[in-house]
Amino acid sequence: MRAKLVLKVGCLLLAMGVVLVRQAAAQDSPNLIRDVETETMLRTFEMPVWRAAGLDPNALHFYIVQDPQLNSFVAGGQNIFMNTGTIERADRPNELVGIMAHETGHIAGGHLARFATEMHDATIKAIIAMVVGGAAALAAGQPGGVGGAMAGGEGVGERSFLSFSVAQEGAADHAALSFLDETHQSSKGLLDFFKILEPEELLSPAYQDPYLRTHPLTQERIEYVQQHVLDSSYTNNPDPPQWIAMLANVKAKLHGFLDPPAQTLEKYPANDKSIAARYARAIAYYRIPELDKALAEVDSLIHDEPNNPYFWELKGQMLFENGHVAEAVAPYQRAVALNNAPLMRVELAQVELETGDPKLLPKALAQLSDAVNFEHDNPDAWHFLAIAYGRSNNIGMAALCLAEEGMANGDYKTAIQQATRARQILPAGPQRQRAEDIYSEAKRIQNGS
Repeated sequence: MRAKLVLKVGCLLLAMGVVLVRQAAAQDSPNLIRDVETETMLRTFEMPVWRAAGLDPNALHFYIVQDPQLNSFVAGGQNIFMNTGTIERADRPNELVGIMAHETGHIAGGHLARFATEMHDATIKAIIAMVVGGAAALAAGQPGGVGGAMAGGEGVGERSFLSFSVAQEGAADHAALSFLDETHQSSKGLLDFFKILEPEELLSPAYQDPYLRTHPLTQERIEYVQQHVLDSSYTNNPDPPQWIAMLANVKAKLHGFLDPPAQTLEKYPANDKSIAARYARAIAYYRIPELDKALAEVDSLIHDEPNNPYFWELKGQMLFENGHVAEAVAPYQRAVALNNAPLMRVELAQVELETGDPKLLPKALAQLSDAVNFEHDNPDAWHFLAIAYGRSNNIGMAALCLAEEGMANGDYKTAIQQATRARQILPAGPQRQRAEDIYSEAKRIQNGS
């Protein structure tokens, strides 16, 4: 992959909102992709089901794992993890809806309760490392390696490996079908997903998609869903047109950023004038890099859809990554005006900080101070907020933010050091109390208590 998509330790990568989260661990740790557009799409598809399950919408979090294999799982509370390969291989939104409805069935059914203790102190990065590393060990025919993979996942024990029983899988299927009927959605997408996986049941673990190693599939489950598809009144209900367009754009974005540019340009040839194809080509040209062609494509997209925040975000990214930092501010500001998602505000603040313009410092500080209320587990948000406080000569708050960054990264040594520094500088009040809390929590986790 090109350097723009390979995250280096201590370096934030912005890629049109696709952010490969900073890795403080080994280079073979799995990449977590943060992207407002993809997360918004998944949330839009999932929210009707989530509400039908009686779950709190504010508790739902999506995490996107950069992995071409089919997999989706739930862990660490009401968190849904999905591989990029699952999204890329979905032919229509209803397939993703079916997968997420099944995962929601696990959450609503309390199937994660037995993992609660082991998962309590695990970071998101550790959970992904555990599942991906454990699945890799099983695929290699090394069941003894599962414990080692999990130890690499920051001390998460072997019992945390998320393998559901056939009974739990059946219960999750039943719940998913109920949720889909309640929201008047077809259950055919879930059946089609099972049909993709069915031939792999006879393969050795080394050749199976990892989904099968944590979600055992049986012929009885397939027949149960198949019968529901035949009986349901909602089987032929179509996906909303806007959902179809959302999926096409997200798939184009993922292919554009994760595939070699030549492969993307072959998949989306110049004679394809659709929005999704032009989107993919714009990203491919940007990565080559051929900035003039990339800007021409994205400007044509903005012309056709001037209120699409992700096209403005892409233009800002192109300019920013090619050294036109000051010029990148306006497109990012427009993107945030159209979608003020916290992650989008973190991106804007980074660009504002990178300009070195003191007039933009208060704006960046305000953006980040608000964003971390929602992106509390985002180490990069805390990192940039620490920079903003440092440039504002507020050293105590800068240290506190670095302590928060350490906690988000699972770097408890740094968290303890910076919390100690913050306690020494900050006056009595909520901020110093927060530093005390971080110090105590990091010490507790570090000592394994």
